[in-house]
Amino acid sequence: MRTILTKSFTELSTKELYDILQLRAEVFVVEQNCVYQDIDGKDEKALHVIGFKNDKIVAYCRIFKPGDYFEKASIGRVVVAANERKFGYGHIIFQHSMDAVETFFKETSIKISAQLYLKKFYESHGFVQVGEGYLEDDIPHIGMLKE
Repeated sequence: MRTILTKSFTELSTKELYDILQLRAEVFVVEQNCVYQDIDGKDEKALHVIGFKNDKIVAYCRIFKPGDYFEKASIGRVVVAANERKFGYGHIIFQHSMDAVETFFKETSIKISAQLYLKKFYESHGFVQVGEGYLEDDIPHIGMLKE
């Protein structure tokens, strides 16, 4: 990834929003074979962390201040284009998102709803499981927290 930008919803260009939604649908709906409502009305409250490579969006997360998603700051919709995962962009965009939570919200405590198969990925960033697992859109998830 050459560039990572953090933007509010109103700062996103129409093309950026389109490309973000296309990437999310490509991975969360098509690749994971999961029919769910990705456009959930929360994008307008989020800050959007966008990773670009050759002017194409290849990685993305959205971050929330405390109270906008969970009681603590939160990171969600962590996604990397399938053909770009081998470069470690997931770790890069996620670390950048954690840094953005601290920079923009002055928070270090973060709660996430993680797909269970990514538990070790999030543990490598200092998160620990809280509570029992649950199904979200028929995909096993766990709550995770970084204090």
